[in-house]
Amino acid sequence: MWAEAATALIAFADPYRMAMLFIGLFAGGIIGMMPGLGGIGAVSILLPFALTLDPFSGLAVLLGATGVVYTSDTIAAILFGTPTSASSGPTAIEGFALARNGEAGRALGGAFLASMIGGLIGAVVLTLAIPIAGPLVLALGTGELLMLAILGLAYASGLVGNSPAKGILAAALGLFLGTVGVAPSAPELRFTFGIPYLLDGFALTLLALGLFGIAEVIGMLGQGGAIAQEQFKLSGWTDGARDVLRHWKVVISGSIIGVIFGVIPAVGASASTWIAYGQAVSTAKDKSMIGKGDPRGMLAAEGANNATITTDLVPTLLFAVPGGPAAAVFLGALFVYGYYPGPRFVQMNLDLMFLIVWSSALAAVLGAALCFLVSPWIARLTRVDFALVAAPLVAVILLGSFEAKKSVLDFVVLLGFGVLGWLMKRGQWPRAPLLVGFVLAEPIERNFWLAYQLHGWGWLKSPIVIALIGIVAIHLALTFRRALAARKAATPASELPTPRTWNFRPDVGLLLSVGAITVFSAGILLSLNFAFDSRLVPMLAAIPGLIAALAVTISKLRGDTPSVGWPPRKEAAQIALLGAGVAAIPFAGFIPALGAYLSVMLWTCSKLRALLVPYVAAILAAVYGMSRAFNIPLP
Repeated sequence: MWAEAATALIAFADPYRMAMLFIGLFAGGIIGMMPGLGGIGAVSILLPFALTLDPFSGLAVLLGATGVVYTSDTIAAILFGTPTSASSGPTAIEGFALARNGEAGRALGGAFLASMIGGLIGAVVLTLAIPIAGPLVLALGTGELLMLAILGLAYASGLVGNSPAKGILAAALGLFLGTVGVAPSAPELRFTFGIPYLLDGFALTLLALGLFGIAEVIGMLGQGGAIAQEQFKLSGWTDGARDVLRHWKVVISGSIIGVIFGVIPAVGASASTWIAYGQAVSTAKDKSMIGKGDPRGMLAAEGANNATITTDLVPTLLFAVPGGPAAAVFLGALFVYGYYPGPRFVQMNLDLMFLIVWSSALAAVLGAALCFLVSPWIARLTRVDFALVAAPLVAVILLGSFEAKKSVLDFVVLLGFGVLGWLMKRGQWPRAPLLVGFVLAEPIERNFWLAYQLHGWGWLKSPIVIALIGIVAIHLALTFRRALAARKAATPASELPTPRTWNFRPDVGLLLSVGAITVFSAGILLSLNFAFDSRLVPMLAAIPGLIAALAVTISKLRGDTPSVGWPPRKEAAQIALLGAGVAAIPFAGFIPALGAYLSVMLWTCSKLRALLVPYVAAILAAVYGMSRAFNIPLP
């Protein structure tokens, strides 16, 4: 074993192969900052180039890209509040709040260091766990995998919010949206309404970019000024390192969660980061800063992110079952090179196995170092008028969204999710549970159907399943208990009880809850016409969602929660302007419509006048160049 490790190290240290690793790192770092591409985009773009190289060099390129892409996406999430992938959503919540307080350096420093630690832990686990991971993975049946996903959903319901009912409602809505399209358990269409675009359901990238990217951009444009409300502090880099040392248990626990969900096939970082974030939130004693710039949730998610990406290779190499989308492309590259992953792969190709380990470990360290080098310069953008930053940012978001299905309707769906995220933010509804519910919809439905087909309801008798059900029940009970305790603590002891009064004053929160009641009620009625296998998960989402929506609505009408009012008119005007730009795309084309939108937006939101035309022209030229480089046919 050690002889093969030494052989792989010598081969890895070859200057040519090291150069290939750096090429992958550089390309992955750039692609990671582009919305909608992420790890799958990085390895897909680099795959044709990698296949022209020898196996060791080609795999070094791909591993270098995946080692940094999930670290570099942190930059956009923290500085602009735009998660370039669903897995960077927790970082966008806490890191962007820190950046707006002038602590972008602190957020970036802590996130990069936590990412590096997670990647190294993943590499160590990849080395030590592969001989024993096979029996462990095989011990988890479909029932156990289902309960792990439901556990993640339960954790998600308590993310970033003081109302468990709102969290459950948002998670149920995400789960319900994830059932749109062809049912995996039966040849039946669900909630497509005869629209071909919905046959494959909604794209995850559109949901993530809309809920967090578009919603944050609209809010910042309406507010005006720079991203950072306080002066940017360059000294914050060391503060980020201190956060990691202070909360090292959070980083390690997040990395362990990432390892667990990386080993489980087809779950991926989109779920593990949110579950790690939820675990950090639920175990925090002081929750006053959650969602407002608390580094703990961000550090846990970043540790889980890179740990998951690395350990995704465990099921990929052991069972030829990709742990995630990027791992699927990596698996295809192995096949082309003549390697066939499976139970005997590790024993027969130990040298290649160790090359993968060395590449993953070094990519984690060098990826964080690369991001450290470039982010101080990018961080200065937080002091620039946000409209100047928003122009190229919106352009890249729109370009990245078109990569989802390459349909004009991609822009419409992106705008719809953006409006939803904007309303949820203004209505003080947690957005994170919605995204987690959407991500977990597919594994929940697949494992539920398989468990029921194979075992009926007998899968509920499994000891592991029973233990996980108990954990879910205890977690939900504690969540509601903490919410009630927080409500009592917020009420002065001297305040006398007052009679309940019905408050029919409408606001954004009431609009959202009534809308949720309508959606879930319609979903239940439509699901009754589906086959039994097809309606199980939609019902599982719609019934609890309807109950939670009714509870939130009644609480709102009784005056238990204060009115949040309506969004500012300036933000509504920005939504209308973006909607007009999207509506013009089918008629004028992408580039002319984008140019018109950016010109009007910059004229109304910034002081740019003399350089407006050259600036817009430069953005359009860059977008056109990226579309050609990434082979995206513009409408």
